[in-house]
Amino acid sequence: MRPLDPEKLDWEKGGGLLPAVVQDAGDGTVLMLGYMSRQSLERTLADGLVTFHSRSRDSLWRKGETSGNVLQLVDAAPDCDGDTLLIRARPTGPTCHLGSRTCFDGDDASALPGFLGGLEEIIGQRLAASPKGSYVAGLVAAGRQRMAQKVGEEGVEFALAAVSEDPEAAVEEAADLLFHLMVALQAQGLSLSDVIARLEKRHRTR
Repeated sequence: MRPLDPEKLDWEKGGGLLPAVVQDAGDGTVLMLGYMSRQSLERTLADGLVTFHSRSRDSLWRKGETSGNVLQLVDAAPDCDGDTLLIRARPTGPTCHLGSRTCFDGDDASALPGFLGGLEEIIGQRLAASPKGSYVAGLVAAGRQRMAQKVGEEGVEFALAAVSEDPEAAVEEAADLLFHLMVALQAQGLSLSDVIARLEKRHRTR
């Protein structure tokens, strides 16, 4: 990232405000778009909590000042023209005021990184279509007891790999466990996003 020097930013082009794209520093998800004045940027850099300039109220507002869902600054950088900011932050809860993780998609599936979101879609398609020869469809057809047994088996295999201090085996078994958890969740009408939402809720209350 380009180092941020407020003095080199083009404040005149936007009438003293710069659009600021906020990205989750953990997985790269774009969370929201806000606007920053020189003062709000300086405050953000000073205390580490993302602060914007409200165009409607013409005043500073710290994201999460009422909800508690603040954005903890990781770093900030300008684009090549110096008239837009990229803010990488760690959200402490849903970013959107409607309760979604991101303001750009109200679907809870957005809480999943790209690959996991795509994998979850594929699992859902297999459950809906039950194509012949599909491992997922066959596992679900075998019943919840078999699915639960499979999750248990994968959990034990991961535990054994972790105890053996074999990193490669631990990753392999963790992948198997996560996959079967996703299948079992979807079979109950749930998703990994529901688990993530619960973890976020626990984090906010501690």
